[in-house]
Amino acid sequence: MAKPQRPGASNSKKKGPTKGTGGLGRKSLEGRGPTPKAEDRAWHPAGKRKAAAERYAASGGKGKPGGRPSGGNPNRAPKSKAGDETENVTGRNSVLEALRAKIPATAFYIAQRVEMDDRVKEMLSIATHRGIPVMEVTRQELDRMAGFDGVHQGVALKVPPYEYAHPQDLLEQVIDRGELPLFVALDGITDPRNLGAIIRSTAAFGGHGIILPQRRSAGVNSAAWKTSAGAAARIPVAMATNLTTQLKEFKKQGVFVIGLDGGGDVSLPALELADRPVVIVVGSEGKGLSRLVTENCDQIVSIPISAATESLNAGIAASVALYQVATVRAQLAGK
Repeated sequence: MAKPQRPGASNSKKKGPTKGTGGLGRKSLEGRGPTPKAEDRAWHPAGKRKAAAERYAASGGKGKPGGRPSGGNPNRAPKSKAGDETENVTGRNSVLEALRAKIPATAFYIAQRVEMDDRVKEMLSIATHRGIPVMEVTRQELDRMAGFDGVHQGVALKVPPYEYAHPQDLLEQVIDRGELPLFVALDGITDPRNLGAIIRSTAAFGGHGIILPQRRSAGVNSAAWKTSAGAAARIPVAMATNLTTQLKEFKKQGVFVIGLDGGGDVSLPALELADRPVVIVVGSEGKGLSRLVTENCDQIVSIPISAATESLNAGIAASVALYQVATVRAQLAGK
């Protein structure tokens, strides 16, 4: 008895060649031709160097041959971690800072019968001047846009996904301005509220940017925007394909890598690298710094805390370390 066939299945027993297969067979025998040279493959490092050299030559010798083109807005780069969905920035400080920074926005939402203060008036003025549609909605609709634990304060701004800078671009821009680099890199921080808090602290203590790994990391979403209290509009966030590799590149260019860990061999008050180009690496609260990142740190630094406290929140630890570096630099600048 013949077995029943699945719908669309074929059970042909016909032998020999079938119509139309001869060309396919000839093509498979011909192969794909000679292997292109490394410099002609766009994805190969040699190909990237060739493309960079061509850009350098086309620009009339401006920038750095063999590297990434300098300049551009550090807040916006052609790469997005969050995908293609828009984000809703909520809260008066966050929305106002985003509007002041001219972050692209597609709509400004304001609650019906909202309490008007100077911030709301300025938001309306900027939105109107820039031609951003102003939508009056109910508070229930804003509650939905802000999410379960969001606080919108009667306003929201719809923005495209955050576009990340490249770490090398950030470093070059800081050096070109004649400033002493101070970055924070996050190793395994997956809570966007921690990211937002660290962005805010970086802005407060004179940092120049945040470095995120492409995988296993929080991104700049609505929660990070909210927690940053608008600082995400001023402090650039860069994305590294591989954090360990990027830290190695920074070290080659004279940047010292400082890892924060409770079991560090150097106490934060005794840190002697604060007056150098520095990237502070913060690990996750549960696992801390990863093994590969730890191996590439110039120093592992601990923050002295009471024995009754097991550890510090990642955002607080970053704030304390940034404060220490900023204090030392201010003291040296005053001498």
